[in-house]
Amino acid sequence: MTPSDSMPAPLDAEYFRTRLLDWFDHHGRSQLPWQQERTPYRVWVSEIMLQQTQVATVIDYFQRFMARFPDVESLAAAELDEVLHLWTGLGYYARARNLHRAARCVVEAYGGHFPVENVEALSALPGIGRSTAGAIIAQATGQRAPILDGNVKRVLSRLHGVGGWPGRPAVERRLWQLAEHYTPHWRCADFTQAMMDMGATLCTRRRPACLLCPFVDDCVAHRAGEETRYPESKPKKTTPLRHTLMLMLIDEEGRVLLEQRPASGLWGGLWGLPQFDDETQLRDWLDSHAPGSRFGERRQPFVHAFTHFRLEITPLTAHLSRGSAGVAEGQHWYDPLQPASLGLAAPVKALLDAQTTLL
Repeated sequence: MTPSDSMPAPLDAEYFRTRLLDWFDHHGRSQLPWQQERTPYRVWVSEIMLQQTQVATVIDYFQRFMARFPDVESLAAAELDEVLHLWTGLGYYARARNLHRAARCVVEAYGGHFPVENVEALSALPGIGRSTAGAIIAQATGQRAPILDGNVKRVLSRLHGVGGWPGRPAVERRLWQLAEHYTPHWRCADFTQAMMDMGATLCTRRRPACLLCPFVDDCVAHRAGEETRYPESKPKKTTPLRHTLMLMLIDEEGRVLLEQRPASGLWGGLWGLPQFDDETQLRDWLDSHAPGSRFGERRQPFVHAFTHFRLEITPLTAHLSRGSAGVAEGQHWYDPLQPASLGLAAPVKALLDAQTTLL
């Protein structure tokens, strides 16, 4: 049985829109930084930052980003290192790399003007999918463009009792049908924001505030007392645990050697500590790159979680006996007391911050 076979009919579209927008007018968010001076560029940056990240976390990052890159031209002209530096701590760094690539595409292919005439053209840019493109168009231009981000999936799944994981094609198709049904041709920016606000502030993943919801009497999940059943989670797989050694090679001035990671892959383009599979490999690297260095302490391992695996990191220190070793291309002596503007992987930043307290 497909989701559309078992689901009740959608609510009357006009009824849904009226109730939702009335709720939004009284309780919705309208003072967020990216809601002021709305342009396709500002809305785009905010939408990318908000992927997988809470609004409260994004606000400060967005404001710093706008202060440094007020328009798409300045972002396109920047070095990736600076973009990644401003993204440090926000996570999911592929977003920052795609943001930079897309900015250059907009400048080179569209003369600095975002192709907001249709979803297809906008979603062809790096890092922009169908829902993000719809949100940018609706928020920045007021044109009609349905969205289906995580918050909206949760609202629609619960309201209509749509079972199954939204990543399944049949479930996703059903949710897009509902999003299309309800999206109006008027007040499109407010409607889009209202849908996101509903999921973020009322129809939350845990402990939804059902009694404050304008659809409390219409919601299939609430009537059944099964709010947290929807949407169903992705089928779980065992999360593998990987291991790595991170070397903190420290010179007499307290500087730490960093290496830039390859543009693709784990922490792509960010600066990090030299990594090794085992201690023998690490010692061989030291003999080759920093002969005469003194091997230091082996610090407490810790685990950093990614989407598909967990990484156990064991930091080890070594000290140069005198001076600093020469640096090759893609290496940098980093002074924790006078840090350079480099994009750092979160666990590397934590280790460098901890090193500062020891100096």
